[in-house]
Amino acid sequence: MGIWLASGSQRRAQILNDRIGPIHVEPLPDVDETHPSGPVHSQVLEICRRKSEAVPDSHGFLGVVVADTMIEDPDDPNLAIGKASDELQAASMIKRLSGGRHQVWSATAIQICGDWTFFVESAVVEIDELSADEIAHLIETGSWIGKAGSYDLAGEMGRHARLIDGDELAVLGFAPSALKLLD
Repeated sequence: MGIWLASGSQRRAQILNDRIGPIHVEPLPDVDETHPSGPVHSQVLEICRRKSEAVPDSHGFLGVVVADTMIEDPDDPNLAIGKASDELQAASMIKRLSGGRHQVWSATAIQICGDWTFFVESAVVEIDELSADEIAHLIETGSWIGKAGSYDLAGEMGRHARLIDGDELAVLGFAPSALKLLD
């Protein structure tokens, strides 16, 4: 069979479908995604490694892709801003990122012929100073759900944020160099 994206991310699935055609999309159950200690780029790689270790050896696909994305706190390179669990937490995260720049890290692992290759890359995003009404609108749209830092650059937040450095793919969920293996 073809490529298995071991993720529940609709954004990642769409990116791969657009690049390589139809893929199998199925998230891995029960992967420990608690943030380890250390710099965010190491944390995101560790979680990506955990995901790769959860892939069964006898999956039957030609290739498997796993990925993870984290936002680095603008003031602490060892603190990751993860996914919000509710609207209040999402609003707090968006407010924290409002009016500044932050780094987004994505780790991607690709297994081809049984061997895993890992990639970690980042991009810098700047978000406008957001009013309370703009934050409320972002929360109401639900675009924060399941997103690191509670925003989607390709969604509603795209009107208020811009890529300053790096590749947009790193913000949307993949280390860009990894996808070159699939082209």
